[in-house]
Amino acid sequence: MNLSTFAFIITGVLLNAAAQLLLKAGTNGLGGAIHVNAQNWFSTGVKVFTQLPILAGLACYVISLVVWIIGLSRTDVTIAYPMLSLGYVVSAAGAWMFLGETVSLQRMIALAIIVAGVALLARS
Repeated sequence: MNLSTFAFIITGVLLNAAAQLLLKAGTNGLGGAIHVNAQNWFSTGVKVFTQLPILAGLACYVISLVVWIIGLSRTDVTIAYPMLSLGYVVSAAGAWMFLGETVSLQRMIALAIIVAGVALLARS
């Protein structure tokens, strides 16, 4: 995989992780868990889709899809798709830094295993 292909793949992964963090920040802005039923689905939808972090997260998803398609056009799926696993690492770090979530030692070990697996894959 050449540098430009790697850049597209990693940019797609980073945008996808950013989307996750923004969507979570948006739901936190709504007070946490969203409960939808037949009576409140419309008003809940309006609340959800007027949250700036949620809109930004959706925009990140759209851009990541375009970037991902470009990256996929340049490399094998068997190389590109496992790279999405790096999104777990980026999301965990972002959740810890920006959302105040706890990352336990067990989670850190699991994330290190993911990074090792992706590094091994990238070298093949």
